Amino acid sequence: MKLIVGLGNPGKRYELTRHNLGFRVIGRLASKTGIRLSEKCCESVLGRGRWDKETVFLAQPQTFMNRSGAAVGCLLAHTESNAVNLLVIYDDLDLPFGQIRIRSRGSAGGHRGMLSILEDLGVAEFPRIRLGIGRPAEGIDPADYVLENFGETERAAIDEIIDQAAEAALCLVNQGIHRTMALYNRPRG
Repeated sequence: MKLIVGLGNPGKRYELTRHNLGFRVIGRLASKTGIRLSEKCCESVLGRGRWDKETVFLAQPQTFMNRSGAAVGCLLAHTESNAVNLLVIYDDLDLPFGQIRIRSRGSAGGHRGMLSILEDLGVAEFPRIRLGIGRPAEGIDPADYVLENFGETERAAIDEIIDQAAEAALCLVNQGIHRTMALYNRPRG
């Protein structure tokens, strides 16, 4: 069983912002796997199904980013699972735009959604897929930057990045973390 959680903020206003890459990857995973995001549970939109003989739950917490941990903790309890079966997908300011970085554990690195999850779960040993959004230009507050829509040049590349992240998530489900890191931890180019 795998619980795949994409981080973001609910509502139309945030739909295409940098901070909602996790939500968008979950949407792409739903399309690729045929899993319908039709349940409401644990303050989240949830879907369940099978992929490559594995039960998979896809989730988009609706708690807003800074309270993601409450939803993820509840989802783990609801699915009768633990952090070993969790995969979190989210945007990362510290990676260049378009770069995908997969890790088996780690810190929040300043990401408020991940900080909330780490605090609520009390463990850092779970896989994550970080999607680079790059740093804002000088003088732009990072808190404002993540809540902006992508620029024109970025929008041209974003579908491919979302596809790659979705493929990495599915690879992790059926081939494990080490194989997935070997295949997908490369600079975008």
